[in-house]
Amino acid sequence: MIPEDLRYTAEHEWLAPAEAGAFKVGITHFAQEALGDIVFVQLPEVGAKVQAGDAFGEVESTKSVSEIYAPVSGEVVAVNAALDATPEVLNSDPYGDGWLVELKADDPAAVDALLDAAAYRELTENS
Repeated sequence: MIPEDLRYTAEHEWLAPAEAGAFKVGITHFAQEALGDIVFVQLPEVGAKVQAGDAFGEVESTKSVSEIYAPVSGEVVAVNAALDATPEVLNSDPYGDGWLVELKADDPAAVDALLDAAAYRELTENS
């Protein structure tokens, strides 16, 4: 279950174009499956600056706590506040209602350097 129209990181985040040059960011089906039942999500504030590869939040499951890494550098322009009350949406709909944040990328071309669906599929099949 790897949507073809998204970009991916080796740390199992996905990135999709959103409105006004921003990009939605979430965790992949592979990541949520590995985590198990998600019970808490910690996300940055709107306006926070993030650097590609740096942790910007956490996902806590019944098994572990995992950091969420920024796929590109930029500014957080929206946060999925619904996850405060219903973090389990990350398990049931990781590519839809389970998005985490929207980032306005400092360099939108940096998205092209991320993994496409075929490369991400190969990464997860070899994990």
